[in-house]
Amino acid sequence: MTRAQMPFVPLNIAVLTLSDTRTPENDTSGDLIQERAQSAGHRVTQRALVREDMEKLRAQVRSWVDDPGIDVIISTGGTGMTRRDITPEAVRPFITKPIPGFGELFRMLSFQEIGTSTIQSRAEAGIADGTVIFMLPGSTNACRLGMDQIILSQLDSRHRPCNLVELLPRIRHE
Repeated sequence: MTRAQMPFVPLNIAVLTLSDTRTPENDTSGDLIQERAQSAGHRVTQRALVREDMEKLRAQVRSWVDDPGIDVIISTGGTGMTRRDITPEAVRPFITKPIPGFGELFRMLSFQEIGTSTIQSRAEAGIADGTVIFMLPGSTNACRLGMDQIILSQLDSRHRPCNLVELLPRIRHE
């Protein structure tokens, strides 16, 4: 079956912003992720803004991983180098299969925009009990890069030669 013949499969996506300074009114990175996902045809079914607190972050992620109605979690923020940047550490216990290529590719693409400063990004991705999780930096430009150049094509069932959507049933052991 060719790409043109493949049906688009809309996914249910949860958007999580980690920040001590953003509010629902100025969360431009969360807004961009939601807009890009919806424009691509997906459903943003949940959205949350959580302060950079390990237990609150883990509780939010756990609730979404346990929700069979959520296919993908895309987070923004908390992937930097400061003490308050805790997203990878908070999410890592839930990851059953890491996707190291995401962070590697993100930093390679980011290098083209910001040079060696990309080493300060700890963008990661993985599978948590059948839910795909992407952890993006808090910068709106970084979210644009991650969504437009990596995530949206991997969440498109028509993308060839392969995509995460076609793997979801096997990832979930259905």
